[in-house]
Amino acid sequence: MTTPPAPPRALLHRVAETRRAPVELRIDGAPAQALAGDTVLTAVLVQRDRLRLHERDATARAGFCLMGACQDCWVQLQDGQRLRACTTPVAPGMDLRTDGGWA
Repeated sequence: MTTPPAPPRALLHRVAETRRAPVELRIDGAPAQALAGDTVLTAVLVQRDRLRLHERDATARAGFCLMGACQDCWVQLQDGQRLRACTTPVAPGMDLRTDGGWA
């Protein structure tokens, strides 16, 4: 019998501001929860150990400049719209894809 892989560890951990209103969203089809005012990048990294995999070499990416100047944090909404995870605030019902498909 094979053991299922361990769930990925979160890269970020909240230490403050935990009393903001929760926001329900989906990340790659899985239910997730963020806090009002979080960016998409924060919402993903408190759940997982990476934002996405690089489209050319599949290396883990977690944002680079964190201010919208580079191209490292692009993700998609389920409808195909691309957005920068580091500067886009979460919204209730957001359905994010971090696995590419736009390249």
